[in-house]
Amino acid sequence: MGLPDAGKVELKQQTQAAFESYLRTTEKRLDQRVAEGNFLWADDSADRERRLRAGQIVVEPIVNKGDTQVPGGLVHDWIGAVFVPKATLEQTLALVQDVDKHKSIYHPEVRDSRLLSRSGNDLKVYLRLVKKKIITVVLNTYHDVRYFPVDGTRCYSRSHSTRIAEVENSGEAKERELPPGNDHGFLWRLDSYWFFEERDGGVYVECEAVSLTRDVPSGLGWLVNPIVRSLPRESLTNTLKSTRDAL
Repeated sequence: MGLPDAGKVELKQQTQAAFESYLRTTEKRLDQRVAEGNFLWADDSADRERRLRAGQIVVEPIVNKGDTQVPGGLVHDWIGAVFVPKATLEQTLALVQDVDKHKSIYHPEVRDSRLLSRSGNDLKVYLRLVKKKIITVVLNTYHDVRYFPVDGTRCYSRSHSTRIAEVENSGEAKERELPPGNDHGFLWRLDSYWFFEERDGGVYVECEAVSLTRDVPSGLGWLVNPIVRSLPRESLTNTLKSTRDAL
């Protein structure tokens, strides 16, 4: 599957550095939340909590419209939450840690999933992701995930992508990976921060997803915008919905 119309781009060192700086700020903010006991984003707004208890999936941008321009790229930062009645923390963690089943739980966006290794609360994970919006992009992604149990009702996790490679001609005899960082730039990094709390007769599931993509080239907004600007929110919403449905 070639994407010649989008044009290949290179992930620059300054773009990576800007993303890493953004992540440090994000993790400092989240560390402070945990330290202060202000665990759930849902608790910041009575209206947000009401909507969750009513069965809605709530997804909002962290800043601006969800995008932050950095040199040579865009950082996308969205947070969302869902309340799952009658679920328990134990059930929820069992589900999200059963990586081999993610290809069925989160299908069609997750086409394949494998737990590569596990040591205690540290997991190494492989996911083949499919991003479809006007064009279809297939990516082989690798992630380091760590879970942080807080107490019997609360846990959070952090997932950092370690390698993302775009796949050309997916499913065909001539399938091949493009060199990471020398591709069409539809997903260069994907890090996520999950919070789980059992209370109110169920479990609150929250996720903040931070990703890095190319910026939008002049004249190609019709092709690039749907992938890099629309999909981060849609993907997060679908992930939360699939988690709720599986529980």
